[in-house]
Amino acid sequence: MLTSNSAYFYPLLGKHTTEAEMKWLDSIPKDNPNALMTAFVKAPRFLSKTIIQEELKDQNLIPNLPGFQVNHWNLVRLSRVWFLSFLVTLSKNELIEKIETLFDTAELNELVALFSSLSILPYPQVWLPRATDAVRSNMGFVFDAIALHNPFPYHEFPELAWNQLVLKTIFNEKPIQMIYGLSQRNNQNLAISLISFVKERWSAGRDVPPEIWQLMVPYLSEGELYLVETLFKSRREEDVIAASLICSQSELKSFQLLLTKHPKFQEEIQNGKWDWSKLGNNH
Repeated sequence: MLTSNSAYFYPLLGKHTTEAEMKWLDSIPKDNPNALMTAFVKAPRFLSKTIIQEELKDQNLIPNLPGFQVNHWNLVRLSRVWFLSFLVTLSKNELIEKIETLFDTAELNELVALFSSLSILPYPQVWLPRATDAVRSNMGFVFDAIALHNPFPYHEFPELAWNQLVLKTIFNEKPIQMIYGLSQRNNQNLAISLISFVKERWSAGRDVPPEIWQLMVPYLSEGELYLVETLFKSRREEDVIAASLICSQSELKSFQLLLTKHPKFQEEIQNGKWDWSKLGNNH
């Protein structure tokens, strides 16, 4: 029998609820799956949309689940995920039936809660097709729920689906540093796609987010040196910093030599003033 992570949510719920809201949450019988499902649907009638403001020291609400973050969720979403956390003690068939029923009947905010809960549900391969479909969703909140601050894709997505998630995050102009496991899942096929993306954007006279270059650094060859030279000529300071970071991290002599020709940010990078995360937060 699997253990519920519900205990980790309870103190946080207590901090963000009124007395009446907590009384309602406590009144739901946690050993009754149908009552939990009903509460999942009815939560907005009894709870406000108070925003969860909880800067955890290590950003992990659940110690054995790095990357699972609830900060900036609202109370309804948090409560719904908490309700679902009690269902993990059901048999496999019963759990799948209950969760699939909720998915099949869900409206937008319910879908957000369901996708947010995937990391705490067992049998991840069962939910994988729904999760990869969510990446293709045109509903922004649904996409964000699976892509940002959610460890499920990092652990479960095959490479192609992972790359689609990263690329769509970039297309949607969302910050890629909110994707859990970004550097660990980096791969050559993603870098090839991003190099093509850069060329297309530049040929259309458009800029690219400077932080995406971090995903290309290990895979840039001598043939892409001209792209970095173009970055150094950019009117945008963040592009020049990105070019400097690329060259400082590249193992290729030609890139290292290029940095000596454009030393403006070299010392600041060596002193730790600039890295990819700071560059991503800067624009």
